[in-house]
Amino acid sequence: MPLLFSYGTLRDPKVQLANFGRELVGREDELPGYRLDVLEIDDPYVLDVSGLARHPIVVRTGDGRDGVAGAVFEVTDAELAAADEYEVDDYERVLATLSSGAEAWVYVRSI
Repeated sequence: MPLLFSYGTLRDPKVQLANFGRELVGREDELPGYRLDVLEIDDPYVLDVSGLARHPIVVRTGDGRDGVAGAVFEVTDAELAAADEYEVDDYERVLATLSSGAEAWVYVRSI
């Protein structure tokens, strides 16, 4: 099963239930070489589900001293596709190596 690293609203059980139909069980991990930023969301579905107009987003710095805490979840291919729909156009899904050594999909700022 694919791994999905989340540092933001995909950690919220309400968002998980709306997008995946279940609460995900994950473990804490860190995304090295990235820093957190904030993004204004205007997608009506995302606003409704999350209840937030400002969402966190990560930006690659390449600096090993930077890192973003979050959780890594095992998801199905269908759940990963649902996450793609939720994360709209401002995010891009990339494969990254976490501090634990696990490789996981993560949503980063689109360039």
